[in-house]
Amino acid sequence: MSDISDVKKVEDTESLRYLESLDINRSHNESSGGQVEVFDPKTGVKRGLKDRHISLIALAGIIGPGILVGAGITLRMGGPLALLIGVVVIGFVAYSIMVSLGEMISIYPTGNGFTSLARRFHSNPLGAVSGYNYVIVWFCVLSNEYNTLSSIMQYWDTEPKIPLYGYILIFWVAFECFQLLGVSAFGEAEYWLALIKIFGLLAYYIFSVIYISGGVRNRPAFGFHYWNDPGALTHGFRGVASVFTYVSTFFSGVEGISTTVSETKNPRRAIPKAIRQTVFRIIFIYLFIAIFYGATVPSNDPGLLAGQRALKSPIAIAIVNAGWAGGYDLVNAFILVTCLSAVNSSIYIGSRTLTNMASEGLAPKIVAWKNKRGVPVVAVTLMNLLGLLSIMNISTGASDAFNYIVNISGVAVFIVWGLISYTHIRIRHAWRIQGFDLNQLPYRTRLYPYIAWFGLGANIFLALVQGWTTLSPFDAGDFVDAYILLPFILVIYGVAGLFKGFSIVDLSEIDLDEGRREDIDYHDETVKLTWYQKLWDFF
Repeated sequence: MSDISDVKKVEDTESLRYLESLDINRSHNESSGGQVEVFDPKTGVKRGLKDRHISLIALAGIIGPGILVGAGITLRMGGPLALLIGVVVIGFVAYSIMVSLGEMISIYPTGNGFTSLARRFHSNPLGAVSGYNYVIVWFCVLSNEYNTLSSIMQYWDTEPKIPLYGYILIFWVAFECFQLLGVSAFGEAEYWLALIKIFGLLAYYIFSVIYISGGVRNRPAFGFHYWNDPGALTHGFRGVASVFTYVSTFFSGVEGISTTVSETKNPRRAIPKAIRQTVFRIIFIYLFIAIFYGATVPSNDPGLLAGQRALKSPIAIAIVNAGWAGGYDLVNAFILVTCLSAVNSSIYIGSRTLTNMASEGLAPKIVAWKNKRGVPVVAVTLMNLLGLLSIMNISTGASDAFNYIVNISGVAVFIVWGLISYTHIRIRHAWRIQGFDLNQLPYRTRLYPYIAWFGLGANIFLALVQGWTTLSPFDAGDFVDAYILLPFILVIYGVAGLFKGFSIVDLSEIDLDEGRREDIDYHDETVKLTWYQKLWDFF
């Protein structure tokens, strides 16, 4: 207790109690050879993700076929300006969500991040709503990635010997086996796949600048000509409104870092660092790709038509238009890499969400069972089975299957994001009424409470208006697809309430020290930061 005895000026008893608990945990960890911190005490998963894993997963884990393929659909639907507006608006919303999320999970790096915190700081039913909608997001993403993977293989198989469902099942078995290797294998794979994705996008950006500047042989400079012909907006405001759901699916996954907290060695150091990369991610990945898609591909290009193969991404179309006929194969190989990463992440995040809900009594207990490596085998298999929704590709076609899945997952993203903002507001309120010092926060949101309320309001608005284009002319099928999840929220809340009770927690009595822990690897937080590190930390 020598560390505590030196803190004589601290008058806050809650702060003393927290510091005391950290010291006890540190001593216990040293005496037991570090085993106390190896597995999460609540869920039993292994804490095997290193700082570099977290940083790269946060930075590039979200780069998937959605942004590489699906963005072509939004370009056709609304034009380059509509795509850019969608990215900027959803980017602001995503930033508000991430800074709220960063503050929450850096304080409480246990369980399944925001889904656990929604239950803990509000009620079991709200935790269920958050958790199950998040599972919906990821099994939709997973289904789409299996869809894309199998379509790529058929694209290369000029004389098909394996049916579409055969490719899906082959990949299904491969990913099932890989996930059972444990979280360290997952983190290492994602680290290297993320590097490939970053360098791939960087290569496309360089190519785009050269292409529109006239650096390609026999291709004159044309700059942003496609913004004038066929035009910046192809369907007016209706086109702008129609892209939001699609763009939200491109951003889905930015919050996935919260799922890794219980398996992270050093959450107090790694999580804030990863959250601060949000601004860079939004600019480098989303803003640049929206600008260059609109500059290098006309919105009326035949490759973007609905009847065309969904694998013809704007990147491939631009390279082919520049004069390289083999561009499709190169880009499909790049998309294949992003699919491998996306499937890997989808199974991981979805299975950990299910595991956490089972450990909290919001799902059958069998789902929480883990092997000696700390892998939730039942949850992994169940999540992977949900991905077989991709077999609908056989009867509907890749493009239609993609559209159905996107509409459902896009609304689920708005629901989950809104609950993150709301949970952040509840946590801050609890800290205020119990008199806790905000200086104890490993990562502090500078623009609170405005940014949290903005995130909540924006997501409620987007969830309500995202399907308004189905009203005129009215399309019953598309309307149901756009809004089916909103009444489903009430169903989840009601069922969870019947089994677990509808009572809402009293924020004045909740134990705010529970769930807080130190990093496994020692880090000297007294080291002085340079001016540019302080500027980086401000965001």
